[in-house]
Amino acid sequence: MLKSVLFALLFVSSAFAQDGSAAKALEAAGCGPKDVEFEVKTDKKQHPTAEPQTGKAWVYVIGDTWNDHVAVHIGTPPTRFGIDGAWVGANGYRSYFFFSVEPGDHRLCTNMQAPLEKVVESSTAARSFTAEAGQSYYFRTITPDAGRSGGSTKIVPVDPAEAQVLIAVAAFSSFQLKK
Repeated sequence: MLKSVLFALLFVSSAFAQDGSAAKALEAAGCGPKDVEFEVKTDKKQHPTAEPQTGKAWVYVIGDTWNDHVAVHIGTPPTRFGIDGAWVGANGYRSYFFFSVEPGDHRLCTNMQAPLEKVVESSTAARSFTAEAGQSYYFRTITPDAGRSGGSTKIVPVDPAEAQVLIAVAAFSSFQLKK
């Protein structure tokens, strides 16, 4: 009996340690805390872009995962985006948003805000980039094996001209923290 209790304690403590190390790894990749969730609204009629801001760079994130290409859309969980360990917002279905960053090295992370851990894991992607003041950076999420289960999400840079096309056909996301 004592051996069983000790084994159980050892198993539980190692599970907590793994969960903590996974959270630290995701934060190092640019993600925010897993319990932060957003409510997202999209507007297909608006396509705002950022005005230049002294001493800052702009980052645009455009959602284009396999969920955005299904024949029938009945609701898709928001896709969160984080920078340097903190969530900055979320996209809804076929949408984009933008935010400013200080010049320097950054880590951009994304994942789907979903109740199933497996969905969150398969939708998590990260990318490093270096921002320069006065510049705009465009990224999109893609799923290379779109439509096939097991396809993992990627964050890829987008040419500024192509980004204008993608923004023109995407909805603009606005979001707030879920309470």
